[in-house]
Amino acid sequence: MKLKIAIDGPAGAGKSTVARMVAQQLHYTYIDTGAMYRAITLAIMRSGVPVDQTDAIAKLVKKCDLQIKLTPDGKNKIYLDGEDITTEIRQEAVSALVSDVSNQLMVRKFLVEKQRQMATTGGVVLDGRDIGTVVLPDAQLKIYLVASLAVRAKRRHLELNKDVDNISLSDLTNAMAIRDNKDANNTYGPMRPADDAITIDTDNLSIEEVVKKITELAKAKISA
Repeated sequence: MKLKIAIDGPAGAGKSTVARMVAQQLHYTYIDTGAMYRAITLAIMRSGVPVDQTDAIAKLVKKCDLQIKLTPDGKNKIYLDGEDITTEIRQEAVSALVSDVSNQLMVRKFLVEKQRQMATTGGVVLDGRDIGTVVLPDAQLKIYLVASLAVRAKRRHLELNKDVDNISLSDLTNAMAIRDNKDANNTYGPMRPADDAITIDTDNLSIEEVVKKITELAKAKISA
């Protein structure tokens, strides 16, 4: 049996790295759904369309050619209309706007449908904020990663591309707190653990320890 694995949680909890490594361990496909929302956010930023112009955004989204390609090391490269935007979507300006964009109904319909299609056959690991509750409520294994805001901010600050962003740790912490609030109050798929999700606090765990916990849970499901 090939599982559908959902890994949710706030920014900086380690979702993307953990999900990619779990997928590698299980020989599954990793799908970075957050990067998909970032790609649409970048498209909107480039277009100059205000984020509250729902009709204009709906038209724009329908025209977007969004592609995800796997690299040999299991990472996702994100392409928008044929352009590799993998690095550009990580800039703080995109992070500040992505929650507002993800709260647009047409954006969510477009991306949720795409994500479900990609997960149809199983053997996938998806990470995001509402994978277990909205995108894949039928996922056989649902994980919710948590960590304190201070720890998450430090992690994100270390991983930011310094050529793209130049933001202080305190500013980043404030920005992440604002985003946490937006994500938790998102109209369409607020960030929260699914009722049947297993919560893992990553504050005092290494990436390898978290990956081991999840792969063990997955293998138990597969052999059950």
